Amino acid sequence: MAVYDLYSKRQQRLSGAEPDVYQYDDIPQKLRVQIIHILDNALGSREQAANHLGRVEQAYRVIVGTMRRELGVFLLPPVQREGSPYTELREFFLGATKAEACLDVIELAFRAVDRTTRDIAHINRGGYNERADEAIADLNIRFKENACGYQYVDGEIVRVDSELIHAEAVKPALRLLNTKEYAGPHQEFLSAYEHYREGKNKEALNDCLKAFESTMKAICDKRGWTYKPGDTAKALIDVLYAEGLVPPFWQSQFTSLRGLLESSIPTARNKQSAHGQGATPTAVPDHMAAYVLHMTASTLVFLTMAEQSLP
Repeated sequence: MAVYDLYSKRQQRLSGAEPDVYQYDDIPQKLRVQIIHILDNALGSREQAANHLGRVEQAYRVIVGTMRRELGVFLLPPVQREGSPYTELREFFLGATKAEACLDVIELAFRAVDRTTRDIAHINRGGYNERADEAIADLNIRFKENACGYQYVDGEIVRVDSELIHAEAVKPALRLLNTKEYAGPHQEFLSAYEHYREGKNKEALNDCLKAFESTMKAICDKRGWTYKPGDTAKALIDVLYAEGLVPPFWQSQFTSLRGLLESSIPTARNKQSAHGQGATPTAVPDHMAAYVLHMTASTLVFLTMAEQSLP
C-alpha cells in the first residue's frame, strides 16, 4: 500500500508547520487508523478473517491470545463476548488509553506481518515478500509523519530520539549485529532499547554495557583471540588493541578513542545503575539514557566494521 505525498503534506512542509520534535506518550487516532489500513492490506482484512481464510484468522487469533494472556484478561476491552479476533483487536487498539498498549499491539502485529505473511499461502497471492517489506516501510513512514518517535526495526518497536542518529548509528548497529556470531550482543542491544522505551533507564544502561562487552567477546571468539571469561570492558579493550583491531600506526591518533571506549559506556553504567544506590533512590534521566544508547550504537558500529576490515 503506497504512501502518497498529498498536496496537503507538501503545503505543510512548505509552510514550516511539519512537526520536527517527536512525542512518545500518545499514539494519535489518525495513526491508529492508518496502521489498521496497513494491516488490512498485509496481514488480512476483516472480510478475509470473517471468511475463515485459515491463516488470516489464525494470525489475528495468535495476536489477540498473546495480548489477553499478558494483560490477564479473558477478552480485550471493550469487547463483551467472544467473536472475531480481528474485531476484538481493532476495537482494543482504537480504544486503548495508554501508548504502551498500542505499541504492544503494533509490535505483535508487525512481527506477524514480518514472519507470517512472507508465505504465499497466507493470502494466496503473489508479491508476498514485497508486501511485507512495504508494510513495514509504510508503518515507519506513518510514525514519522505523525511525529511519533518510534520505529519497527528487527522485530522490535524502538524509540527514536534523533532521525540522523537512528539512521547513521542505531540501524547500522542492529544490521551489523544481526548475524549468528553477534546474536548475544544483538539481543542485549535490542533489550536496552526495549527498557528505554518502557522508561526503565537503569536497565537500559546495564544492557548497553552488556552489548558492548559481548560484542568485544564475539570479535575475540571470531578471531581466536584469547581473553578471560570474567574480563570486563577495560581488559577486553586491551585485547582488541593488542591484537591490532586498530592498526599500530593509528593507535597514537586513537588515544582519545581508547579513553572514550574505556570510560564512556562503563562509567555511565557504573555511576548510574550498577552499584547500590543508598537510602535515596537514584533516577537516570531520559537524556542520559538516550546519550548512552546512541554512544553504544556508534561504538558497536565502529568495532564490528573495524573487525570486518581486518585481513
